[in-house]
Amino acid sequence: MPAMLLPGTAAPFAPRSPPTVVLNTKVDPWLTATLKRINRIKRPLNSAPQHKKCLTETLSSLDAIWTLCSLLVERAPETEIEKHYNPIIDALFRYQLLHIQAYVVHIDLVLSNEIAFKLSQDTIKELIDYHKNVYLEDCKAKSWHWTEKEAQAKKLHNNFIQTVNKYVFRTDAIALEGMEDDGSGELLCGGSLEVKNAVLGFFVPLLPPPPRAAEIPRPVPLLPSSPASGGNWWSPTPPPNPVSQPPPVESWKVLPSSPATDLPSTSAPSLPPHSAPMWDSLPELSQATTQASQYSTPPVSMPFFTSAPPQLPLPSLVAQQCSTGAGFGGFGWDRGFPDYATTI
Repeated sequence: MPAMLLPGTAAPFAPRSPPTVVLNTKVDPWLTATLKRINRIKRPLNSAPQHKKCLTETLSSLDAIWTLCSLLVERAPETEIEKHYNPIIDALFRYQLLHIQAYVVHIDLVLSNEIAFKLSQDTIKELIDYHKNVYLEDCKAKSWHWTEKEAQAKKLHNNFIQTVNKYVFRTDAIALEGMEDDGSGELLCGGSLEVKNAVLGFFVPLLPPPPRAAEIPRPVPLLPSSPASGGNWWSPTPPPNPVSQPPPVESWKVLPSSPATDLPSTSAPSLPPHSAPMWDSLPELSQATTQASQYSTPPVSMPFFTSAPPQLPLPSLVAQQCSTGAGFGGFGWDRGFPDYATTI
């Protein structure tokens, strides 16, 4: 079915004008019967021009308003409505009927066989007031606050005004059978449900802005002059050449295999080289030290800064050396004080 071309009277914000009617040279019998039923004054309906004149005059009347559907809406915002314990009284004070009314702007029984309706000015005004004073107030009360909330609500209201004024309902021309004497009527064959769904679709919810996505930090580009881009400025110092290092010394070669194999010598220990001149310069002290070494345990040599630890004599060897000395403890105390020992 080709699309129906609408006249200028169906344009948005256009004032109401008589509808345009396009009929065939041969009028359908159902249209003739409908016009004869609604005519209060008997008119001749023998030709297509007579049908067109009768139909145009009837639908041009100010009372020729069609009720497309009815909506049950709230009387006031939710915060202003008082709740009653009786559900019937509460429903009467809470809700009201909003009738969606329209008038005929175009009839085409040649190409599309359709009839076009445009919303009346009273219906447009009622819808705009309800959208602004009730619907948007409830939407703003049920949503959280954000910076552009009022601007978004105002934008939704302006879009609603444009949509309501642009709306034109098209249906089959057989709907003219529901016309009354004054040119008014109601839709038949389920057309009211279609209008109701279309009008309810004009009420767009007030949605908050979506949450912002988390920003992923971008890697900082490396500049040509940065240290990481050229050279090994941050690289660790290379290890020294292993050839220049001395070979490692194994521990089992430094320490003796058995402590009993190397026994300390009982002769006078050799002194470090740097201490030899000091002993030579003091002959008396050197002679006294040599005599005292005969009656005491020879000192253990402790070389300075040697790689191997000093070898200490075993306790058994120390006891043998002390027993071979003169008297108790190797110092001759039992011989030097005979009277004292006898007295005790």
